Amino acid sequence: MRIYPTIFRVVFQGMDPEKAHHLSFNALRLAEKFGVSGVYRKLCAPKPSLSRTVMGIDFPSPFGLAAGFDKEGAGIMALADLGFGHVEVGTITGAAQPGNEQPRLFRLVEDKAVINRMGFNNAGAHAVAPRIRDARMRLRNRFGAHRPIIGVNIGKTKVVELDDAIADYLISTRELAAHADYLVVNVSSPNTPGLRLLQGVETLRPLLGAVGVEADRVAGRHVPLLVKIAPDLTDADIADVAALATELKLDGIIATNTTIAREPLVTDAFKVAEIGAGGLSGAPLKARSLEVLKVLREKVPADMAIISVGGISSGADVIERLAAGADLVQGYTAFLYEGPAWVRSINKELAEAVSRGERLSAK
Repeated sequence: MRIYPTIFRVVFQGMDPEKAHHLSFNALRLAEKFGVSGVYRKLCAPKPSLSRTVMGIDFPSPFGLAAGFDKEGAGIMALADLGFGHVEVGTITGAAQPGNEQPRLFRLVEDKAVINRMGFNNAGAHAVAPRIRDARMRLRNRFGAHRPIIGVNIGKTKVVELDDAIADYLISTRELAAHADYLVVNVSSPNTPGLRLLQGVETLRPLLGAVGVEADRVAGRHVPLLVKIAPDLTDADIADVAALATELKLDGIIATNTTIAREPLVTDAFKVAEIGAGGLSGAPLKARSLEVLKVLREKVPADMAIISVGGISSGADVIERLAAGADLVQGYTAFLYEGPAWVRSINKELAEAVSRGERLSAK
């Protein structure tokens, strides 16, 4: 089960990171298309003891895949077969856009980290919506009532001015909300100019309010709504977001997105400076992400969900976040380094902890 790190070193490490991502992602999709991932599905299915209800939704495992890996909903079925309790798709924008110029994805292998400035490259909400709708139906048929969950992450189209951001988010909301198990408003990517300015309470309040009302209207049901925040906010700013989320009765907060910080890193500082701008993810984000989780858990009501993401590489990391107050945990960057068996190993560690009588929760 540890063969993938060797494959990574031999095959992928010398390859352009974005090309390697497409190659591995397409391989997963082909495996699902031809039925090969059905073997994985049987081997990797989370134990029933891991299931939990969060935001009124039944998750087969507390561990899921963060937004960014499947930007357009093209590989939901393949990723579900690996054992993820949920797959968050996106970030999806109101209009299709190519993203930033290449190269825009960089590995920091020594740090088990990645810097990206992808820029929300995706086919747009109208094109992605049917894929999510179809995947949701197929998941129900394949897994039954305890299927993996689909989260949908939406962001601002790059060419749209900040003054028009609400209207732009509402385009995605109208297209996608009916097909989402939960909906995430992303205002924290560092790769869309000005986007993080929307994290200010006075701009965030009308945005979240409008998206929440419209999501429920088009779906004909309550769609759990979350906001995704950056790790670079001060603790005071985090407290303000927590107060706003409480005021608006949001269903949850996702903490955290990538960081613009570059400490602490093992990778040569000159190499890092040469890469330039972008969001850093992976192991170096672990400490700050955990800090943000703890601040939020103290500030928001016990029944408000927190999804913790950032620096997750093992089952022990997941258990630590759950013990610190997270309701769900997401990973992404370690998936690129560890490969498809990574998900099974984490679920296995969690199930073993449960069998020893450990509580995977702070509540």
